Amino acid sequence: MADAAEGPNDAITEDEMTGTVIPNKPYKRHASPTTPKNAFTELMSKKPHAPTPSRPAAASSPSSSARTVFSGRDGLGAYTADPAAFPPSRVIYHTDTSVVINDLYPKSSVHLLLLPRSPLNQLHPFDALADPAFRASVLAETQKVRGLLARELRRRYARFSALDRARCAALDADGPPTPAAALPPGRDWAADIISGIHAHPSMAHLHVHVLSRDMHSPCMRHPRHYESFNSPFLVPVEDFPLAPDDPRRHPARSGFLDRDLKCWRCGKNFGRAFKRLKEHLEEEFEAWKRV
Repeated sequence: MADAAEGPNDAITEDEMTGTVIPNKPYKRHASPTTPKNAFTELMSKKPHAPTPSRPAAASSPSSSARTVFSGRDGLGAYTADPAAFPPSRVIYHTDTSVVINDLYPKSSVHLLLLPRSPLNQLHPFDALADPAFRASVLAETQKVRGLLARELRRRYARFSALDRARCAALDADGPPTPAAALPPGRDWAADIISGIHAHPSMAHLHVHVLSRDMHSPCMRHPRHYESFNSPFLVPVEDFPLAPDDPRRHPARSGFLDRDLKCWRCGKNFGRAFKRLKEHLEEEFEAWKRV
């Protein structure tokens, strides 16, 4: 098992390396005669909150004797091993080749993880994504998840957005529904999404972050949380394979997590004053919704 101790180049803190226990009873998904609910509609409409850190029960306890425990940095392995065991509040969807989950500690208002199901998923991303077929598969699935997230952003925030005003009015108008092709295009929510892989992954299993650009979450608690998504530390999947001399291959040497904190939206420099940046991000979140 991987060491759970926090390192200086980790993008997450030690209390976020909680590990995962596969439930000893599979989650029962009830069939419905009506149209299935959008997973986001049911599970992500509430404001994200910081979960209480917890550790899996010790293997010697009676309640855990029939469970499989993925400890510390190996925690994501539970979802690729048995995704059907988890409720939709955790697993959005899964296929034979991938699993998409809600990040347990989201760093934006919507934050998903794409977990490839492959023998390569425990290699460092720089090595795994050197494989052309694997890289193409991960990139294609990343684009699919970005589309899913863009639709969720529209569902959650279109009513606030000036660019979506005409579209919302057409959808709310009396009379026959407006065909999708005839609706005003509205806001390009896909432009408000970032995705990529951390140059120094904190978890053992390969995972792609796909998240909204807003950086609005109570789990955004540390400068490294912010810098890991607002510096070259986050490497887009389409940038792989990296050249041998690419500085992103050496994130510690490049100091990506130790730079001045700058607002992702307006560029204001806060030095290392994270509290001031956090307060500013609250204001920017409201302005971003209204674009």
